[in-house]
Amino acid sequence: MQVLSVDGFMACCEAKGVQREVSLFLMQDETVEPGDFLVMQGGYATQKVTPEEAASAWEIYDRILAAEDSLAR
Repeated sequence: MQVLSVDGFMACCEAKGVQREVSLFLMQDETVEPGDFLVMQGGYATQKVTPEEAASAWEIYDRILAAEDSLAR
């Protein structure tokens, strides 16, 4: 998800039009700023990734969803 805003140990993040409040508690040793891309797990940010890594992950996820959709038909 991409960080929209940061307030202490919480960040508002967005991915594919969905916004979520995410805890930055597990990333206390890193600076997180708007525009950064983060990996989430259970409401917690676990690591920063590059924009290219984020795009690649979403591409793979979209392919998985498309394959599942075609199998369901």
